[in-house]
Amino acid sequence: MKTITIEGQLRTGFGKGATRQLRSQELVPGVIYGGSQEVNFHAPAAAFKKLVYTPSFQIAEVKLDGKTYRTIMKDLQFDKVDDKLIHVDLLELVEDKKVIADIPLKFVGVSKGVKDGGKLVTKMKSLKIKTYPKYLKAQIEVSIDNLELNGNIRVEDVKEEHYEILNSPRIPIASVVLTRQLKQEEATAAPAAGAAPAAAAPAAAAKK
Repeated sequence: MKTITIEGQLRTGFGKGATRQLRSQELVPGVIYGGSQEVNFHAPAAAFKKLVYTPSFQIAEVKLDGKTYRTIMKDLQFDKVDDKLIHVDLLELVEDKKVIADIPLKFVGVSKGVKDGGKLVTKMKSLKIKTYPKYLKAQIEVSIDNLELNGNIRVEDVKEEHYEILNSPRIPIASVVLTRQLKQEEATAAPAAGAAPAAAAPAAAAKK
């Protein structure tokens, strides 16, 4: 799994005035919690780009005054006016303490339903899981090889060792639906199949 490094400094000033001053210098305040103590820090806004502006799940190693904290991102705040990043919450990874994280899904294989002309629709991009830090990984692979036309893969179908999946088990995460072309083919085929008895009726009446 990819790890990025963020170099920052411990915060010494607090309050609205100190926070405004940091942001005026293109610095983003943040907090690291979950470890032995809460750590308040700041780092250049550019240092967070690879962590924030990506769909990937990553570890962030934050270096502050000679100490390194292994963390994952938990929450972000953006300015309502200019949409700039204004605060970051990070969770420190402690090896003997379980963490909750959103792990992206990766669908692998080729669905039977797609081979039959259907369209794959993904309904969830990630799953919320609970596990120890050593088992965290970049993505959860889900095979769609056996997914048939009009079929679903649900949360309960995902079996991942060492993971407690926290999403509701019956929620669909992917399905194969009829395409417009298949719907049209079915619509035209149905009347044709039902027309035979009606066509036979006049012939039966003539025999009488």
